Amino acid sequence: MTETKEKKVERSEQEWREQLTPEQYRILREHGTERPFTGPYWDNVQPGLYRCAGCNTPLFYSDTKFDAGCGWPSYFEPVKPDAVKEYRDTSHGMVRTEIRCATCDGHLGHVFPDGPKPTGLRYCINGYSMVFEPAE
Repeated sequence: MTETKEKKVERSEQEWREQLTPEQYRILREHGTERPFTGPYWDNVQPGLYRCAGCNTPLFYSDTKFDAGCGWPSYFEPVKPDAVKEYRDTSHGMVRTEIRCATCDGHLGHVFPDGPKPTGLRYCINGYSMVFEPAE
């Protein structure tokens, strides 16, 4: 049995700028964030799948989404463990765990150890870093 891995997506900065909206570019490529309660999906309750806005990689199923009250879409686990990568983030005078798309290295948000069962994790994700695919 052979293991299949997602092919890495690499683009020039110009290609990213042409593909993404200015807000998506600022968040995914420049590690920005949206203000709480202003981005898409923080209050979305439709069933479906959230994908990376940069490369369309599946990231989170809607049934793992919960209302953390923080103003950003929050999930207790990704579609699969290797869909996202974790990085130590010491910006803004804090120590946090940054989450990036494992396929295109786009900044998604952060993960915190204060989520619900079964994982106890809260993946706090920028809405503009994703696109939503409603369930059929």
